[in-house]
Amino acid sequence: MRTVKATAAAVTAALAAGTAGVAAGRLASDAALKAPPGRPLPTEPRLTVHATAPGRITLTRHLASLRPGTYGLAGDGSHAVVGPVLPTAPHHADAVVRRLESVTHGSPASGDRIWLTPNLHVGNPRSALGLDYADVDVPGELGALPAWFVPGVRDTWVITVHGLGSTRELALNVMGFLHRRRFPVLGLSYRGDLGAPRPPDGLNHLGDTEWRDLDAAIRYAVRYGAERVVLHGWSTGATMALRAAALSGLRERISGLVLDSPVLDWEATVRALAAARHTPAALLPLAVRAAQGRTGRYGDHAADPADPARLSVPTLVFHGPDDRVAPWLPSRRLAERRPDLVALQTVRQAPHSAMWNADPEAYEEALRRFLIPLM
Repeated sequence: MRTVKATAAAVTAALAAGTAGVAAGRLASDAALKAPPGRPLPTEPRLTVHATAPGRITLTRHLASLRPGTYGLAGDGSHAVVGPVLPTAPHHADAVVRRLESVTHGSPASGDRIWLTPNLHVGNPRSALGLDYADVDVPGELGALPAWFVPGVRDTWVITVHGLGSTRELALNVMGFLHRRRFPVLGLSYRGDLGAPRPPDGLNHLGDTEWRDLDAAIRYAVRYGAERVVLHGWSTGATMALRAAALSGLRERISGLVLDSPVLDWEATVRALAAARHTPAALLPLAVRAAQGRTGRYGDHAADPADPARLSVPTLVFHGPDDRVAPWLPSRRLAERRPDLVALQTVRQAPHSAMWNADPEAYEEALRRFLIPLM
């Protein structure tokens, strides 16, 4: 009898542990599958404002606050733009002084908790950049998808699509550059974004289903005059672009891809975001399995979008080794296996989706050279 009771107790404990493990894996996978648009990913540290002065802001010393380049500086009630580190400005050993380029709204003050963001601009193309544009609705399979259309004279359109932790405002970083080169630009919001339809399960599928909204944007562009399109995607938006180039019924209209910080290994991204939420290492495989189960990523789902054999159009990849969300090794492998089509622009000391921020001039020059043959 004691043996039976002991066995029953052991089974009950095992079942409880298994249930707890499944729940923990599910919760950990939320870091990727429920990343709210426009909010910092868990890999992005919160910094403290120590002081402000005309043209300067002093922040907590951290690898993040020492990044080269130009970034948005976001708080719960403010947004500003910061430029490079000012190494000769007086500061404490535990602080960093950066140039304060502008304050968009609010006013960063001493003691505020803020974070760096790739989004240099907030608002819309007119309020942020002074560009004429139209608010349009792209018909998608789940409903109308809000988009910005900035007109241009070329018959090649650029369709921009953001990824994890950002919104279509991220495309404002390059929209002025594209407008000066007379490209029509369609800045897309997709399922899960503010004003767009909610996914049926409420989850981000890391591009696996969202690409169909990008496909809808391609159909919209062709309907309204585009002869060709270039897809410019960040993060999971880059994954969406790869899927559209392989699976869209209008893929022959896609003349090029620009991939910034592409998520080419979704399992590594799920692990990275779960780990950034302080998930114990032993539970990270459970987070991956939970993500697989919740999004239906089994053997019958669409083949790997980064399969070099599937690529058929010129592709420019911006990526670097300091991306903690999407490892850049798959980008390197893609470039090595398809040197006929893929050019990799290595960007160092830049976090996820911030390759432009680290060196805007170099980014735009590489983009200019890539786009010339596609005009």
